[in-house]
Amino acid sequence: MPREMQSITIQDLSVFTKTLRKDLLQQDKLPGHAAMLSLVAKAAGYDNYQHLKATKQPAGQDSKQLIRALRVFEAGIMIRWPKQTAVQGLCLWVFWTKLPARVDLSEKDVNDILKAGHSFGDHALLRRSLIDHKLVQRTPDGKIYRRIEQAPTADAMALLQAIQRPS
Repeated sequence: MPREMQSITIQDLSVFTKTLRKDLLQQDKLPGHAAMLSLVAKAAGYDNYQHLKATKQPAGQDSKQLIRALRVFEAGIMIRWPKQTAVQGLCLWVFWTKLPARVDLSEKDVNDILKAGHSFGDHALLRRSLIDHKLVQRTPDGKIYRRIEQAPTADAMALLQAIQRPS
């Protein structure tokens, strides 16, 4: 079974080493591999190694969703709609950034922005998905759209940076 790369960010190395040393001194003998992983994770501030594995990957590491999202863009244009919902949500951040902040937009305005950013011919799918993923809100009559202000995820930031980078 291939190993998954696990990385941790240690905020204070001094506290980390003191905690790890204290835990190692409490052991009767040198801990095994799994026990050592747990001790390192605890010293880094996690409950245990499983907690470390379950946490979101730090920015800068390419997740599977990020890699898949990058495949659906060519020269900054979305060329196809991804199959996985998580990848779809990640790709929608590209369109979210193109919508002006704190501005009411008509459906036509939103459609124009979406049409300029994709080539597969389904701007209505993108518009509905932006609403479903809670990136955009609209009035009940569908006449006014507004971007929901929020911080992009680490993967979304990595995607945006990769798309904006010239090839």
